[in-house]
Amino acid sequence: MATKLLLTFAICRLIVTVGLTLEPTELLRLGLTVDPFDVESASVDFGLMTKVEPLAVLRPSSAKDVAQLVKAAYESSHGFTVSARGHGHSINGQAQTGTGVVVQMSGVGSGGKPRVWGGDMYVDVWGGELWIDVLKSCLAYGLAPKSWTDYLYLSVGGTLSNAGISGQAFHHGPQISNVHELDVVTGKGELMTCSKEQNPELFHAVLGGLGQFGIITRARISLEPAPQRVRWIRVLYSNFSAFTKDQEYLISLHGNQKFDYVEGFVIVDEGLINNWRSSFFSPRNPVKISSLGSNNNGGVLYCFEITKNYHESTAETIDQEIEALLKKLNFIPTSVFTTDLPYVDFLDRVHKAELKLRSKGMWEVPHPWLNLFVPKSKIADFDRGVFKGILGNKTSGPILIYPMNKNKWDDKSSVVTPDEDVFYLVAFLRSALDNGEETQSLEYLTNQNRQILKFCDEDGMKVKQYLPHYKTQSEWKEHYGSKWDRFQRMKMKFDPRHILASGQNIFTPTFLSSSNMMVMDIPIPIKQKARESIDF
Repeated sequence: MATKLLLTFAICRLIVTVGLTLEPTELLRLGLTVDPFDVESASVDFGLMTKVEPLAVLRPSSAKDVAQLVKAAYESSHGFTVSARGHGHSINGQAQTGTGVVVQMSGVGSGGKPRVWGGDMYVDVWGGELWIDVLKSCLAYGLAPKSWTDYLYLSVGGTLSNAGISGQAFHHGPQISNVHELDVVTGKGELMTCSKEQNPELFHAVLGGLGQFGIITRARISLEPAPQRVRWIRVLYSNFSAFTKDQEYLISLHGNQKFDYVEGFVIVDEGLINNWRSSFFSPRNPVKISSLGSNNNGGVLYCFEITKNYHESTAETIDQEIEALLKKLNFIPTSVFTTDLPYVDFLDRVHKAELKLRSKGMWEVPHPWLNLFVPKSKIADFDRGVFKGILGNKTSGPILIYPMNKNKWDDKSSVVTPDEDVFYLVAFLRSALDNGEETQSLEYLTNQNRQILKFCDEDGMKVKQYLPHYKTQSEWKEHYGSKWDRFQRMKMKFDPRHILASGQNIFTPTFLSSSNMMVMDIPIPIKQKARESIDF
């Protein structure tokens, strides 16, 4: 009883601070909390490069809870922001806010379980549901979503607010191209259902919209029959031109005579070839970069990852299909590595790497990641200037590189991609370590990211950031280019007070520019007193 009274007291102070019109008991019923553990968890993310404490955290049990909170923010006399947070896997504080409430969408009891419609081949899922749980629910019906991310411990709403990409995107498109319908809470607190036919403006704006137009509370995801097993193959290249030519050839194939997953990564560090996803390489017989002819290529190797899905009933034909496809590729003949595994194990492969890193204390460290979409016409220049230039021979993490077909992306969505038929994802997934090595420090890697972006700009590459991060609105305008005017119109229509996803730093909340608002002077002492009350 004493704890509840103290929490009510803390929320009363919060109500006074931001001008909420709801009663304390109503906020408690919704799940609003100022518990220090919840606030601390919501103040950081996977990037571990920023820390911003919210005024409070909401743990919703339904879309109505989210809508009621956002409506309260929209109607608040003083104003406060609302940021949706899934699994907290953002890099630069995109889901944080220091002037409002973080809605913790993922967690036990949030939103209900996925509902699979086997006959219609789709699944309805809560916006905070993790993709790993979506997969498990669908597999019970012999089905699975078509398009994935490499890491399944991400929320549905989080990936759909960006795009959601992996090695299937060349064929199925990103995850946002495989959505039938959404339920969205707009910045006015309105709970709206939208699709290509119903409220299409909101539907297209939200997909890839970085949380600017609404909070996704339900998504209807397209499904397909799930394969049982995967043949996972890796081959190595020392010639970048041959590497990209083969990748581009494979993503041009259609029908059954194709691979189901096409990715690749760059190896500039001798250690990574044996350590990253090391199940492919024998520790008793480590592979040497120098033994594969890379010395004449700037010391760089390129690894091509491809898979073929199959059922146990068709296992007899899989060898012939793969052999026919591999014959047309120009990889290093002695570099073929192959493994077979269950479909779910392949999709969840990165989680195993996570567990290994956690056991070594190397997971909860800063992650200065940089993800770029590079036009096909400039990828060779990027190779020369970055892989064989700026990086040196140290990477501090994997570097993914694979092409995608632009015609698999819906241009009506909010995502921006290079204006070419084929473009590459280049993802620098580095971890900063405080181990005394300069090339692994956060400062060194952050500065290297700046060098890469500067090189791209000076070379006129017209790259686009994926999971973008900018500090000024002028940079955002340049990022969105011809889409900016529409993006801004949709913001004014669906979030006119600019209260949603303020951590993206695209729009300033309108209440912060009002001279008569004192909210910026109040939050920190109020939060401190609230916590003192709870701790007491």
